[in-house]
Amino acid sequence: MILYSINGEAPKAPETLNYPDGTLKINIKETDIKRAVLTWRFETEGEFLLLAYMARNIRERFPKAEMELYLPYLPNARMDRVHSGDEVFTLKYFCGLINSLDFSKVTLLDVHSGVGSALLERCTNLSPKAYIEKAKELCGFDSKEDHVFFPDEGSCKRYTELFADCRHIGFGIKKRDWATGKIVGLDVWGESPNGRRIFIVDDICSYGGTVFHSAKKLKELGCGDIDVFFTHCENSIAEGELLKGELIHGIFTTNSLCTLKENKKLTVLDCLKGAV
Repeated sequence: MILYSINGEAPKAPETLNYPDGTLKINIKETDIKRAVLTWRFETEGEFLLLAYMARNIRERFPKAEMELYLPYLPNARMDRVHSGDEVFTLKYFCGLINSLDFSKVTLLDVHSGVGSALLERCTNLSPKAYIEKAKELCGFDSKEDHVFFPDEGSCKRYTELFADCRHIGFGIKKRDWATGKIVGLDVWGESPNGRRIFIVDDICSYGGTVFHSAKKLKELGCGDIDVFFTHCENSIAEGELLKGELIHGIFTTNSLCTLKENKKLTVLDCLKGAV
C-alpha cells in the first residue's frame, strides 16, 4: 500500500485506476508541493511501480520540493549477502532502485540488517522503542518483577539497551538440524524465568518457530504468562502455532507488514504516521 502526505497533511492514498490492459492511471492533483512524504507499507514488490511513478512525477513537477520515503519494513532485508555466484543479491539491487528515485530522505523502522540501511542513500533507521513501550504498557509489564527474553543472540544485542531498567533478562541459543535447517529446540541462558511473566522481543516473525520453541522451553522452566513483541510480523504468523492454544498470552506488532484483524491474542500498533 502506498500513501502520500503533502506539506504535513494527513497521509492519503493516491487516485488510481487500471486500464483494461492492467496498467496504471494515477492522479496527483496538488498544485503546490513543498514537502512530500511517500509511505510504503509493503505488501508486494509490484507496488514499487506505483511508488516510482509517483516519485518521478513529483520530482519532475516540483523539483525544489523535499521528497521523502517512509518504508517501515525494508523488503529483501534478509537477503543481505550472497554465498555463490548464482544467488541474486536482491537487497543490493532493490536499494539501488530506491536510490534512483532521488528521495531527500529514506526512513526505515528497525531494519533487519544494517547492510540495507548502509546501501540506501540519506537513510535513517528508527528505533522501535515507542512501540515496545506501548506493548509493555498494554500487557502490564513490570520492569522490576517480569522477565525479558530475547529468542536469540541477535535480538539480545539489538534490544538489550532498551531494557536497561529491567532486573530479569535471558536469551536463547537455537538448536538446529543442520541437514534441514529447521529449529529443533532451544537452550536458555541468563536468569531463571521460574514464576515470572515473560516479555519476548524480536524484530521479524514469519511463522513464529523461534518464539514457539522459546515459549515451550520457558514454560518447561516454570514461567508464567508469555507476551511477545515483533516490530514486523508477516501474515504467515496465522499459519504457525503462536496464535493457537494457550502457550502465548498476547502478541503485539506494528502494521508495517501485518494486515491481519486484531483478536484477543493479536494487537496491531499503527506505525504508518511514524515519519510524517
